[in-house]
Amino acid sequence: MANIVRNSLAGAAMMALGLTLAACGGGDEAKKAEAKAGSGATSQTVSIAVASLQNLPRTVTASGTISAWEEVPVGAETGGLTATGVFVDEGAWVRQGQPLVQLNDALLRAQLRQQQAAVQTAEANAARDQAALERAQELKGRGFLSQASLDTALANQRASAANVLAAQASLSETRTRLAQATIRAPVGGQVIRRSVTRGQIVGAGTELFRIVRDGRLELDAQVPETELALVRAGQTAVISSDQVGEATGRVRIVTSEVDAASRLGTARISVTGGAFRPGMFARARIAVGDQPAVTVPTASVLYRENRAGVFVMGGDNRVHFQQVTVLSRTADQTAVGGLTAGSRVVVAGAGFLGEGDRVTVAAAPRAAAPVRAAAPAKN
Repeated sequence: MANIVRNSLAGAAMMALGLTLAACGGGDEAKKAEAKAGSGATSQTVSIAVASLQNLPRTVTASGTISAWEEVPVGAETGGLTATGVFVDEGAWVRQGQPLVQLNDALLRAQLRQQQAAVQTAEANAARDQAALERAQELKGRGFLSQASLDTALANQRASAANVLAAQASLSETRTRLAQATIRAPVGGQVIRRSVTRGQIVGAGTELFRIVRDGRLELDAQVPETELALVRAGQTAVISSDQVGEATGRVRIVTSEVDAASRLGTARISVTGGAFRPGMFARARIAVGDQPAVTVPTASVLYRENRAGVFVMGGDNRVHFQQVTVLSRTADQTAVGGLTAGSRVVVAGAGFLGEGDRVTVAAAPRAAAPVRAAAPAKN
C-alpha cells in the first residue's frame, strides 16, 4: 500500500513538471510571435529635405575630336618639273612666304632669257617704225608723201607697238612660271603632312604639304541637343585628355545643325596651349554661366543599377525611387534634372531603403535652451 501511494505521488510530480515546462515553452512562442508582430509595425527612421530651385554655376560636359582650325593644302602651280630640293618636314613651323620646295628651273631660265631678247627686238622695231611714222607725217605735211604711204607707216608703227606688248606678256608669263618653281608657304603655321620627295616629278595641282594655319587647333565637341541652347560663342572651357593633360579653350562657334541620328550638335572650341594634336580624343567642360536648377543634398543621391536617383516621400510615408540626371555636383549640393522643386527627398537613411518602404520622419532637433546666469548668493 505504501508503494502504491509512493508511485502515485511520483506520477503526479512528473505530470506537474511537464505542465510547467509546457507553460514555459508556450510563453517563449508567444514572445516570439509578439516580437515578430512588433517588427512588422516599425519603420525606418529617416531625415528628409525639400528640393529647391537655385541659380548655380552650370557646366556642360562634351567630348569630341581635336582638329585643325584651318588646314591649308600646298600644291604646285607649274607641272612637269623635278623637285631638286625639299626644305621642311612634318612637324616644322613655317612662316608665310618661306620656301618649301625648289623645282628644276633650268628650262624656265633659258626661256626667260629668250623672252627678254624678244622684248628687246620688239622694242627696237617699235622705235624704228615710230621714227618712220614721224618722217612720213613730216613729208605728208610738206606735200612730198601720199596719204597711202602715211597710212602704211602708221600701221607699221601700231604693229610694232603690239609686238612689244606681246613680247612683254610672254616675258611676264615666263617670270611667273619661274617664280612658281620655288614653292612657298601660303600661310604661316605647322606642317602636319608632307607628300613630296627630292627627285619626284611634280604635276600641276599635286598636293605636296598640308599646313595648320597659325598652328591653331580646336575641339569639335559633341553636345546633346538638350544642352545645346546653353552653349554660346565666347564661353570659356577646359579641354582635357588622359594623354596630354588640360588646356584652356573658348567656344568659337556653335553649329546650327543637329545630327538626326545621334541628336548631337557641334560646338567648335579653340584650344590654347597644351600638346594636343589633330585626331586626338578630348573632353570639354564648358562654363555656361548661372542657370536655374533643382538642387538636393548630395547625400540623398544614390546609384541603383548604375543610375542616379533619389527616394521621394509619398503621401502615405512610403518612399519611391525616382531616377534623376546629375547636372553638377559639390560636396553639399547636387543639381539634378527630372525632379520637381518642392519634392521631399530622403537624406539620412536613404541607403537602407527599398522601393515602397514605409518610413518615419525624424523630428527636427530642438534648439538648445538658453542658459541663465546664476543668481548671486545672498549674504
